[in-house]
Amino acid sequence: MAGEDTSQDSHPKVGPGLGFLHPPTAFRSTISRLPGAIFPPAKGRYVLYIARGCPWASRANIVRSLKGLESAIQLVVVDPRLKQPEGWKFTGENGTDPIDPIYGFTHLKDLYHKADPDYKARYSVPVLWDKQCETIVNNESSEIIRMLYGEFDDFLPEEKREVNQPGGGLYPEHLRGKIDEMNAWVYDTINSGVYKAGFASTQAEYEAALYALFESFDRLEEHLADTQHEGPYLLGANITEADVRLFTSMVRFDAAYYTLFKCNLRMIRHDYPHLHRWLRTLYWDESARTNGGAFKKTTNFKDVSPLFLST
Repeated sequence: MAGEDTSQDSHPKVGPGLGFLHPPTAFRSTISRLPGAIFPPAKGRYVLYIARGCPWASRANIVRSLKGLESAIQLVVVDPRLKQPEGWKFTGENGTDPIDPIYGFTHLKDLYHKADPDYKARYSVPVLWDKQCETIVNNESSEIIRMLYGEFDDFLPEEKREVNQPGGGLYPEHLRGKIDEMNAWVYDTINSGVYKAGFASTQAEYEAALYALFESFDRLEEHLADTQHEGPYLLGANITEADVRLFTSMVRFDAAYYTLFKCNLRMIRHDYPHLHRWLRTLYWDESARTNGGAFKKTTNFKDVSPLFLST
């Protein structure tokens, strides 16, 4: 969602009485097909930097795979462990990149400083980098994924272009109101909610975040169980942005948040049958609907626990 200002790297700002804070992301430019755009779509020009364990970065990785943009947008993967104060680094471990393939950098912060030598904020993922202008286009996941929906469609076969997708694509005009509405409360109580609980600085903050989180799980379960709900996905018969944004939190919940962030009132696989079915439907689908398994291929559980144990 534009203007979301999310924390993109599981690198929270915490302090006495502050709990979990989301500082704004700094780079907010757009790739656009409009004439005169500073950042026009071009095959091979842009690079997506991610950490596979990070749910925010995984949004962008999923959409890149769903759209079939692997040959158009290069992918670079940092080490899953987030170490302070140097931040994300390149190590080559577990299939990550041993060094930045563009400039030979050893840390992601070096890329930020190349874009802006005076940069003093956080070194977050995802990062969408422009090799031609040698700068960061955007580091806000909610904006990056919307760029990927249609701006690169000229480089795709007709059947993969957004206009030809069932239901109108990932952000169809007739569902935008519902998608934005669901994004808002899912982001506040689930995507960020697990961090609010995990990094709460007081018992009251922890309980407020925890109960809001499970109230939203209950709300999703009721929504999917409704006999009038049509289709296996959140908003019907087709995958939308709402599914992508919820999936990255849900697939990490039982494996990481339940234990490490003490969000342990209930588990998805044991206590939410409809939500669990929705999650499994996305994860295990390797049909053309998910471009051969975009959700499964971009989920790496080996990188999840090291990330959250290092924060």
